[in-house]
Amino acid sequence: MQLKTIYNILDDLSPFELQASWDNSGLQVGQMSNEVERVYLSLDVDSALLDEVEQNSLIVTHHPLIFKGIKRFDSSIYPSNLIEKMIKKDISLISMHTNFDVTHLNKYVVTDVLGYKVSNCNGYVCYFDVDCSFDELALHVKKSLGLDILRVVGKNRELKRCAITTGSGGDMIGEIEADCFLSGDFKYHQAFEANENSLNLLDIGHFESESYFPECLAKNLINFPLKAIITNSKNPFNYK
Repeated sequence: MQLKTIYNILDDLSPFELQASWDNSGLQVGQMSNEVERVYLSLDVDSALLDEVEQNSLIVTHHPLIFKGIKRFDSSIYPSNLIEKMIKKDISLISMHTNFDVTHLNKYVVTDVLGYKVSNCNGYVCYFDVDCSFDELALHVKKSLGLDILRVVGKNRELKRCAITTGSGGDMIGEIEADCFLSGDFKYHQAFEANENSLNLLDIGHFESESYFPECLAKNLINFPLKAIITNSKNPFNYK
């Protein structure tokens, strides 16, 4: 199948024009005229994944490999080393980042992973209603996401309205209208601000909250002409 055909299918599913102004979703490596034999779905691209992927394939990732302009193509360092591997193996790359957050991923984590119903979405934030204590929610989230460690900010009080942004949503805590905000990569001063403003936080991790991208996209490609192979990159962090 031609890469352009696949691109158009993905664009219909989650329009690339919805991406944030700073984002770089869309075609990253390859030509629209390329013929693709198989498609892999992954959160990121890493060396281990490229060793696994066969030639003449397309990788669809959540995170773009190329965010900013590459001023020097040094194939001994990231990301040029990965781009060189892809070129040698005729591997194309399309990324669906903030556009897919808006249309699918946040909702998927709320409904299919946490088991709640989305009440409404506002850009990159999805809201859902609960009726439980903060400790009960934390335990449920920890179990649902398979987390060994869950960083939290706040007190054990009754919660009614929650918000979620998968990935890294700390910069939005001032806009959140909820009792508890679930996201990843919260910084110290963001946690301090939230605590003073009585906004509970659950740090659900960047990798951990977005690792559902491959399965979420696959479920929306049921009638896709090529088999979508679900795989994933590795979390660069280890916990001891």
